[in-house]
Amino acid sequence: MVTQGERVRDVTAVQATPRTVSATRPRAPGWVRRYRARAVVADVLSACLAGVLALFVRFGEVTPYVTPYVILSAALPVAWVCAIALNRAYEPRLIGLGAEEFQRVFQCGFTLTAALAIGAYVTKTDVARGYVVLAIPLATLVTILARHGLRRRLHRSRARGACMRRVVAVGHRAAVAELVRRFRRERYHGMEVVGVCLPYDGMGDVEGVAVLGGLVDVPLVVGQVSADTVAVLACPEMDGVALRRLAWRLEKTQTDLVVAPALMEVAGPRITIRPAAGLPLLHVDHPEIAGLRQLVKNLFDRLGAALLLVALAPLLAGLLLAVRASGPGPALFRQRRVGRDGVEFTIYKFRTMSTDAERRRIDLVGDGHGVLFKIRNDPRVTPLGARLRRHSLDELPQLLNVLLGHMSLVGPRPPLPEEVARYGDDVRRRLLVRPGMTGLWQVSGRSDLSWEESVRLDLRYVENWSLTLDLQILWKTWSAVARGAGAY
Repeated sequence: MVTQGERVRDVTAVQATPRTVSATRPRAPGWVRRYRARAVVADVLSACLAGVLALFVRFGEVTPYVTPYVILSAALPVAWVCAIALNRAYEPRLIGLGAEEFQRVFQCGFTLTAALAIGAYVTKTDVARGYVVLAIPLATLVTILARHGLRRRLHRSRARGACMRRVVAVGHRAAVAELVRRFRRERYHGMEVVGVCLPYDGMGDVEGVAVLGGLVDVPLVVGQVSADTVAVLACPEMDGVALRRLAWRLEKTQTDLVVAPALMEVAGPRITIRPAAGLPLLHVDHPEIAGLRQLVKNLFDRLGAALLLVALAPLLAGLLLAVRASGPGPALFRQRRVGRDGVEFTIYKFRTMSTDAERRRIDLVGDGHGVLFKIRNDPRVTPLGARLRRHSLDELPQLLNVLLGHMSLVGPRPPLPEEVARYGDDVRRRLLVRPGMTGLWQVSGRSDLSWEESVRLDLRYVENWSLTLDLQILWKTWSAVARGAGAY
């Protein structure tokens, strides 16, 4: 623990020393350098592949007329990597999380295509449009797929505890404890809290992480634990002036500073910074739960459900016959659920339990998880039902609910009426949108989640809904269903 005298000397020295950044910039961690090197190689190979395919598809063979395009294809990898670097798509903060990395790659593709088209028009150069339409968009698509593969590989490494950022958490004990639990639960974020600084001196630890000092000790603790990131949580003692001074002290070692707002679950387009009277004010828009965007979502849901019902008709017929032949009882299970604004509807699923499941539930309720009743190795589940549940095949008939407008493809979990009767005011906010066949709960652990975590994810979806988020969840659903983790 740093003594009070050392803190005073340290603060005095900082105030007396000009704010100059160290001439020697610390090297990025080894895993960051390796990841960026792999990203560069992937981008080069993607551009090479795109150039070759564009040549082959557009021209078919190499002739004197094609020579300029061969040179253009050879130069494309260099131009592509330079464009991505200029758009800062190799920045360490983009590694492994969020859509910004992919957005920047897409921006590069759009900008290069526009620049080539404008350049050809201005110089009156005759450029084969078919080549341009193929080469750069194909380079963009292949690069995004390659980056996605690198990210999946990074997430597997982080699940083993490797490639993690070392974080010093600053804030009150309860907030820091929640942050530590979240980072441990969602290791793909790549954050590991290695030290804690509390507003007031405290001994011991927070969730097993040692308390190493107070607010003025943060830079010293960063050096002590070799951290590369400082996370400041909502803390009245860390006001604007203190936060600015902390940023000045951290810039000497190029340590990243991240600040968590009090509105923990609000993110993305809803948050903008609007300066007023010299102050950067955080403006939070209300979630859009009606209007044009919701109309687009409804059209997307119903069109998607109709197409999936047609495409999956043979599979649905086969499963219907298999369930009907597996034992007594109907093939389809009907149950009352609560939808948007508390309106009840009948949900459709393939039957996965014995016909006396509801009667036997009374004897098993004690094993549930709070409001949400879900247990492992449920004796009521049939052998075929267990296989259907593992890969969520029993939920495919819910496409009918989506088509009828009762549900959405993506949304909160559809609750039972008895669950809703036990909701508090905060949890009832889940009912502002239609429930979904999949959602953040589906791609984040499914039945392995606690009731509190399930509610948190559902509320996060309600607060931050967008069509882009829906598409991301649908993309992740395939891998979650294929793995079958957390399904029972």
